Amino acid sequence: MSTYNDSVGEVDIIFAGGGTAACVAAGRLAKANPDLKILLVEGGADNFENPTVVNPAVYLSHLAPDSKTALFYKSKASKHLSGREAIVPMGGILGGGSSINFMMYTRAQGVDFDSWNQEGWSAKDMLPLCNKLETYHPKHDEIDQSLHGHDGPIHVSDGGYRGKSENEFIDTSMNYKEIVDLQDLEANDGFSKWHRYVGLDGKRQDSAHRYIHPLLKDGQHPNLHILVESKVLRVIFDESSPPKAIGVEYVTNPGHQPITSLSQPASKPVRKIVKASKLVVVTAGALGTPQVLERSGVGNPEILKKLDIPVVADVPGVGENYQDHHLLLYPYRSNLGEGETLDGILSGRKDFVKALTEKDPILGWNGIDICAKLRPTDTEIAALGPDFQKDWDRDFANAPQRPMMLCGVVNAFLADPSLVEPGQYITMGTYTAYPYSRGSIHITDKDNPVDGYDFDTGFLSHPSDLKTQLWGYKMSREIARRLPYYKGELELGHPKFAPGSKAALFSGETTSGEIKDIEYSKEDEDAIEEWIRGNLNTTWHSLGTCAMREKEKGGVVDKDLNVYGTRGLKVADLSMVPENVAANTNNTALVVGEKAAVIIGRELGVAV
Repeated sequence: MSTYNDSVGEVDIIFAGGGTAACVAAGRLAKANPDLKILLVEGGADNFENPTVVNPAVYLSHLAPDSKTALFYKSKASKHLSGREAIVPMGGILGGGSSINFMMYTRAQGVDFDSWNQEGWSAKDMLPLCNKLETYHPKHDEIDQSLHGHDGPIHVSDGGYRGKSENEFIDTSMNYKEIVDLQDLEANDGFSKWHRYVGLDGKRQDSAHRYIHPLLKDGQHPNLHILVESKVLRVIFDESSPPKAIGVEYVTNPGHQPITSLSQPASKPVRKIVKASKLVVVTAGALGTPQVLERSGVGNPEILKKLDIPVVADVPGVGENYQDHHLLLYPYRSNLGEGETLDGILSGRKDFVKALTEKDPILGWNGIDICAKLRPTDTEIAALGPDFQKDWDRDFANAPQRPMMLCGVVNAFLADPSLVEPGQYITMGTYTAYPYSRGSIHITDKDNPVDGYDFDTGFLSHPSDLKTQLWGYKMSREIARRLPYYKGELELGHPKFAPGSKAALFSGETTSGEIKDIEYSKEDEDAIEEWIRGNLNTTWHSLGTCAMREKEKGGVVDKDLNVYGTRGLKVADLSMVPENVAANTNNTALVVGEKAAVIIGRELGVAV
């Protein structure tokens, strides 16, 4: 491994953050020009061959409260969430979210890229990069293979394991159609058999293992350096006008400091500076990047002056425009067999070490074989009220490629297994494709990179977002009730309906006869909305806080990812995405990394 130390000295490019997009861009550039000295600085630990990273089935371990692979951001309490403080995890390890996510291969819609309205970032521009990053293994007569890549670093497959229930689900999905390829940038409004960022060998395809580690191990790229367990505090600028980024100040990460002996405590964090001759790229994620910029003096002058931070660049959009996909998870009992869900692995009934030793193929499974991009019917839209109808007519009615909801089916109970009896469960996840709500994150301390921030998710602050999830509950429950392996709702994960309600939860062993749609009263809908406010949370898809748009419209970077008011400073992560995408965002982060590499390479005269 080429670990950075002081003897390396100045480098050409610094990536301030070692997440998904950063690993892609750094790896591409280092490989394209071995003379280009590149440093990747990551606050978390190295992920190389970490068994909880490379084995898909144990991905939920990263969300445990004591996780060392995730960062947990706490928002301020919100009346829109029944007074709750939302907890939003982010990747806290080399590879970022791609090292710990659910591995769901989901591309944005073409209209999503087009909505950004930036030269060079249209769907036509981005499809070749979407293809460049992947080796797509699925085969089917209805798949247009020209819309996928076949020699990229990231392998897309089923990982060698699929549950037996997927066909039964497709047959049951009411009036929704099966779409063989929902990832062609256009298809919409149907269910599909999902694929994963998992190789044919059953191993996770994170950006560090696919773009960085091969170069660190091959002995041919001494120009690539990584510095883990080191958190970037701020960017350093020179005195020119406009100011040029010339390096970063970082601090050893207290959460990952090693203890050298049983009697010696971990060393105190140490501040250091490393210089960059050509470029600094801030890649600390949608919640980290705006904080790095503000601590560097780039942001809203009113915020900076309160903290005695000299203003380097007046860019008020920094930290604004926060977006996520609003998620609710609804668990159901099932009569599936032991190997048809991940409950055995997640509960410990199936020994992980033994499965690892025996190379059990279930370790290559994420439990997610079916997902969807969905739109409501005209009748369902009207039932959500006139205000919702206006939003729909403006933003969706004439845009058939835009789904209103994404729906994923997980063959597992996605919470503490001690809360339920041993068994086999499924979870229906509904997450809003394009929430209207917006939030923000800003620093409250100029020297604290850990918890010196004020964070407002904005979740459910727009009334149409609540109505979208009201529809999502009804829709997903009707599908679940018709599954041949359905055994009723798990009470702890559903709204509390009044005694005698027609919407009462089912607790029987099986359903029989004709299944009619549930009739929900106004009281029932109030109970659902109360449940939504009390339980809705993040989908771990944070973006938008350093938007790529015109500065006067709240933008932070231009189409070439340059930070306004500075030189030699770019942003390349999901914080620059200006408008949401109807997809799990890992693919978008990967393609942002590919695009960043092309842009930087072009400016430096390097063919990427």
